[in-house]
Amino acid sequence: MMGTESDSAERAFYDQLVSHGLIHPLGVQGVFGRGAVFEDVLERFNRRVSYTAANDGAEAMHFPPVIPRALFEKSGFLNSFPHLAGTIFSFEGNDTRHRAMLERVAAGQDWSEFQTMTDLTLTSAACYPLYPTCGGTLPEKGRLVDLSSYCFRHEPSQDPARMQMFRMRELVHMGTPDMVIAWRQRWIARGVELLRSLGLPVDAVPASDPFFGRVGKMLAANQKDQKLKFEVVVPITSTENPTAIMSFNYHQDHFATKFGIHSANGEVAHTACLGFGMERIVMALFKTHGFVPAHWPAPVREKLWS
Repeated sequence: MMGTESDSAERAFYDQLVSHGLIHPLGVQGVFGRGAVFEDVLERFNRRVSYTAANDGAEAMHFPPVIPRALFEKSGFLNSFPHLAGTIFSFEGNDTRHRAMLERVAAGQDWSEFQTMTDLTLTSAACYPLYPTCGGTLPEKGRLVDLSSYCFRHEPSQDPARMQMFRMRELVHMGTPDMVIAWRQRWIARGVELLRSLGLPVDAVPASDPFFGRVGKMLAANQKDQKLKFEVVVPITSTENPTAIMSFNYHQDHFATKFGIHSANGEVAHTACLGFGMERIVMALFKTHGFVPAHWPAPVREKLWS
């Protein structure tokens, strides 16, 4: 069966990234190495985010790209996105089972029965490990936290911008509904301005998460109706279906209820986060300005290399 025009564009962009040494294939869709130039651009954009947010007073926190399975289960991710989750299994057998496992491996057969689920899962969003550390009463002005982490989503694709393992830089605000909503609106404007200053033709649009199943369709419709999620999108492999490179999610009291987070007024807090899809933003820059940063427009280079 012939591929679609979209498939061809995705493959062509992937091949261009590879031929310029920007990414290095590993044989599985959505998983690849990043070259030195790719990483340099990513780090320079990361610094630009830090510069933009410098006066906000966010506290920086860092977590590994794994979280306790009990925390993951409590978060509710499996209720809405079971198809995206990644759990960690490991071998816990004896010598006999080890030999049997190796025989299966050597024969190219399934050896999953020799693995046991551990107490860890892969992090699906950089903010998930944060909430259980924030139980109790927030300061009067709320709390703002700056996070970054590798995240995992099981959605293999030939589109290089749709990765299974990727980096997210997130800012999370916790406080009263008015605080959180006002903060999100300010950052939607700031985020669009930041990306447009780098020459990216972005738009902010209402969006929904990829909820699972028939119930998920209703959840997605409700999310859009209430404008709980916005995405900043830009053409990378398609103009008809531009790629989200930033997202803004208003969780209402979902996480605060689960993890006992209260505003200074004693009410259950509300939370919101904004996420920068770091690799996607870098790919958008290469797609827009070309694969050699030395040839990018001077205003863009000044923003990133000054």
